[in-house]
Amino acid sequence: MGLEMEGAAAAIGVSVPVLRFLLCFVATIPVSFLWRFVPGGPSARHLYAGISGAVLSYLSFGFSSNIHFLIPMALGYGSMLFLRRHCGIFTFFAGFGYLIGCHVYYMSGDAWKDGGIDTTGALMVLVLKVISCSINYNDGILKEEGLREAQRKNRLLSRPSLIEYFGYCLFCGSHFAGPVYEMKDYLEWTEGKGVWSGKEGPQPPCFGATLRAVLQAAICMGIYLNLSPSHPLSRFNEPIYQDWGFWQRLRYQYMSGFTARWKYYFIWSISEASVIVSGFGFSGWSNSSPPKPRWDRAKNVDIIGVELATSSVSLPLVWNIQVSTWLRHYVYERLIQKGKKPGFLQLLATQTVSAVWHGLYPGYIIFFVQSALMIAGSKVLYRWQQAVSQNIVLKKILTLVNLAYTILTLNYSCIGFMVLSMKETLAAYQSVYFVGTLVPITLLFLGNIIKPGKPARARSRKEE
Repeated sequence: MGLEMEGAAAAIGVSVPVLRFLLCFVATIPVSFLWRFVPGGPSARHLYAGISGAVLSYLSFGFSSNIHFLIPMALGYGSMLFLRRHCGIFTFFAGFGYLIGCHVYYMSGDAWKDGGIDTTGALMVLVLKVISCSINYNDGILKEEGLREAQRKNRLLSRPSLIEYFGYCLFCGSHFAGPVYEMKDYLEWTEGKGVWSGKEGPQPPCFGATLRAVLQAAICMGIYLNLSPSHPLSRFNEPIYQDWGFWQRLRYQYMSGFTARWKYYFIWSISEASVIVSGFGFSGWSNSSPPKPRWDRAKNVDIIGVELATSSVSLPLVWNIQVSTWLRHYVYERLIQKGKKPGFLQLLATQTVSAVWHGLYPGYIIFFVQSALMIAGSKVLYRWQQAVSQNIVLKKILTLVNLAYTILTLNYSCIGFMVLSMKETLAAYQSVYFVGTLVPITLLFLGNIIKPGKPARARSRKEE
């Protein structure tokens, strides 16, 4: 069996641990499908969700993986038992503290960069779920009128049972790579309530949506395997890269980022298929006539939306969607003081939390700080677009400018995310004269000088 695994791994150009992970990861699809046929009511389904996730983790990463998962789970549940008034903030810092410790111990970024695999990727997802559950239980004692919409929707008035918590944390369809979801949604799905109650009609068949996600995963992996050999990260340190001119270096940075993204598209497509086939991916019916089932609860990426984004502001809405939603609800919105508008500091703090979540590598920190600049610069361009909305030609020109800006800054910025070290990141940025940093800073500077008035339509409405 070992020789067969080695041969299969060599055939597709990965290590044996990565092949083992991929097999277990793909196995989440049939394992999630079998959840539908578990007899015995919600308790049995919680047990199946938790046990199946733990078994797949053991097969993929070994026994120690479940010990790592148990620690933040215990910290979160213990805080809900004994520190309800402060369980949210306690779990936030305890969970992130433990995750950072694992990142440092395993040097997970280096392992991923070299094509390896370890348990920290799954731990990253688990920590977010544990934190959101504790925060929502904390919100359950607050007055409803002072809460934001997301807080009202997701807050927990009563503490989940241990078996509910176990199933929520380790449900195999999302355990390895997300998506992150809310405890309240998980409970409603397991108990057949909410959109799963059947009040709006019988549950729609999931096989078409599942097949679409599987086909998308296959295409994404095919594109990645085709492009990756000709776009290695090591090229940034080779003499040939230094011999290239500015435009060729910029092109290679674009192709490196473009190539790397298909690996993530593959992973998220498999996760989407797993959650859809279980039924949890169903999120209600569309408003069209006739209504169509929506399967976007598990959607973690809009590939076209990322590659052809006309604004950096829209990227969090189409890339790692569920984690971006988590960051917005549990970091960004909670840093906004009542009566005040959010600003660059809230954006920077959110991106910093995202960087720490990925690991304490300088490349991650640089990437997310750079992405805060990228988004802020794009907001300036968007304000100018809105100000000239009556001039269709000028608005289209600014839209194209924002598209080019987004492509430039995204693929420039993500070099840090891929190479990780400060020396390599700064060398790659310097090789194109820091263009992806200077352009956003210039736009922010110009945005403080050129302050367009409100669009004519908005002014007329105000006058009315």
